[in-house]
Formats: sequence, C-alpha cells, structure tokens
Amino acid sequence: MRTASPQAIAIVKSTAPALEKHGVEITTAMYARLFQNPAIEGLFDKAAQRSGEQPRRLAGAILAYARNIDKLANLGTAVSRMVARHVETGVKAEHYPYVAEALLPAIRDVLGADVATDEVLAAWGEAYWMLADVLIAAEAQAYEDALAA
Repeated sequence: MRTASPQAIAIVKSTAPALEKHGVEITTAMYARLFQNPAIEGLFDKAAQRSGEQPRRLAGAILAYARNIDKLANLGTAVSRMVARHVETGVKAEHYPYVAEALLPAIRDVLGADVATDEVLAAWGEAYWMLADVLIAAEAQAYEDALAA
C-alpha cells in the first residue's frame, strides 16, 4: 500500500480550511468532470447528485480525511461505510484513477493555481492514492466475503 510522505501529510492538513470553505464547490466540479464518462456516472445515485447530497457527503469525507490523514484510525467507521456503499454500487479498483483525474483538477479549478500549486496537487495525489489503496483492499475483501457467503 502506498503512503503519503510527511511533507504531503503536512500540506494536506494545511488545506483543511480551504476545503471547509470550498469543499462542496470542489466536489461539484469533480463530479462534473467525472460524469463526462457515462460508465462512471452510472455508478452514482442520480437523486443524490440532483439534491446535492452526494457532493456534500464527499466534501465532508474529504475534509475529515484532510484533518485526520495522520490519524486514520479516527476514520474507521466512515471508511467502513464508504466500503459498504462502494461494494453495493459496484465500485472497483479500476474506477479510482477516474476519480483522481477528476478530483485533482477540480481542486485547482476552484482554489486557483496560486493556492492549488503543483506541490499542493502532488500532495493531494499522494494522499488520494494512500486512501484509495486502503479502500481498494477493503473492498476486495468485502467482494471476496460476499462470494464466499
């Protein structure tokens, strides 16, 4: 599993105030990018998108992750819920690159290149893949458990 460097962790934690202020705007922009792929869009609850619930929920999760990236045990319950939802909707390891390709540019689009510098986006890339690896492993186990049941 990948880990984020201490420098990346510090950068991600330092972005929490911007995420708190602009998180829904970032996730809304991310989903707009992500849903240019109809196969990916089909994995998501359209009603939760229309109501704004999904962008709000993801913004909250990203903010919690930014605040707790150095204390992942604090996120255990949230990660378990996310894994269960991903398995329920058919999210697989191959979907994660699409999210990264939508999220990182959305951060820059919303915060601007002066705030979301290359260094900040690289840190968020490390952070994203660290969490993605945790989720992918847990989801693989959940899929395996479901087949065995």
